[in-house]
Amino acid sequence: MADLQFSVSGMEPERYALAPLLNLRLRIEERSGARVHAMALRCQIRIEPFRRGYDDAEADRLSDLFGERSRWGDTLKPMQLCTVETMVSGFTGSIDTTLQVPCTYDTEVGSAKYFHSLRGGDIPLLCLFSGTVFVDGGTGFFVEQVPWDREANYRLPVQVWRDLMDQHFPGSGWITMRIETLDHLLRFKSRRGLPTWDQALGMLLKEAGEEAP
Repeated sequence: MADLQFSVSGMEPERYALAPLLNLRLRIEERSGARVHAMALRCQIRIEPFRRGYDDAEADRLSDLFGERSRWGDTLKPMQLCTVETMVSGFTGSIDTTLQVPCTYDTEVGSAKYFHSLRGGDIPLLCLFSGTVFVDGGTGFFVEQVPWDREANYRLPVQVWRDLMDQHFPGSGWITMRIETLDHLLRFKSRRGLPTWDQALGMLLKEAGEEAP
């Protein structure tokens, strides 16, 4: 039986993707000496927010996700980031491969809201592995499942995520809203003669008594 171990050596933005992608650099080791002919690998990636600390400004931003800090003992639960799949070619001993992790800047999505709320430090991630392994048995192949307990921790620097978003949305972000709300906002923008959406939202914040940039 193949003895597989997984570790993450890094994550970095994919420079040439049309949409935000992080390249997760993965090392797979087979320690029994068996030759792996191929592997259909799945990786579920979770955010584990309870594995880091937060300053007051971050806690205020995260209240929409987790509530007041006094409730975090109950609400600071793991969040699903994504599940990705890849085919791993044959190897003996170890192999390095890359998983492409899709990301979004839509702050209606919990993961993006969490990432955007952090001012620095690392994002604790847990990678859970599963899939099918084809092991070379000399006269044929054995089919095995990746053991259910195979996992790897990684701490993604917040700056890496910010660099990825700046690559696709430099100096800006975006939000989603209902069509009816967008129509009302368009009429407000036109009546006030405001040239940009940013100025329209800034005017609304000012009139609501909020400090606008």
